[in-house]
Amino acid sequence: MLSISILAIGKIKGNDLEPLSILYTKRISWPLEFIELGTKKNLKGISLKEEEARLFEEYIHPKDYVIALDERGKNITSVQISEKFAQFEMSSPGKIIFIIGGADGLAPQILERANFKISFGCQTWPHMLVRVMLLEQIYRAQQILIGHPYHRA
Repeated sequence: MLSISILAIGKIKGNDLEPLSILYTKRISWPLEFIELGTKKNLKGISLKEEEARLFEEYIHPKDYVIALDERGKNITSVQISEKFAQFEMSSPGKIIFIIGGADGLAPQILERANFKISFGCQTWPHMLVRVMLLEQIYRAQQILIGHPYHRA
């Protein structure tokens, strides 16, 4: 069975988008782990990205398939995302790990480790909104794979 982790910098608790995050998390039937990470250090620039990378790397194992959310990533459709999940279910890789960096983006070593990079378009999105968008796309992929009419394309 497909197993998914989302690693994200910052906490959504108390944010106006938290109820949507909870809603989609409850709707997803695949095992889903949402891990929010935060740096307690007052770092900036590359030092901050390096610290965030260190936090991410604690959760990534060699067999995991890492998908980085990055503005320079590939812009793929919901159907293509669902096809990727179908491939994962067939090949039984390790866990699928989505990584959402902080406001300054991801460190080079995380982007290099990523097996795949996706973008939610060329616009800039708030990081908390990206979490909800990702959860919705995971839910949508699940619904596409079971033939549910939620996705009407």
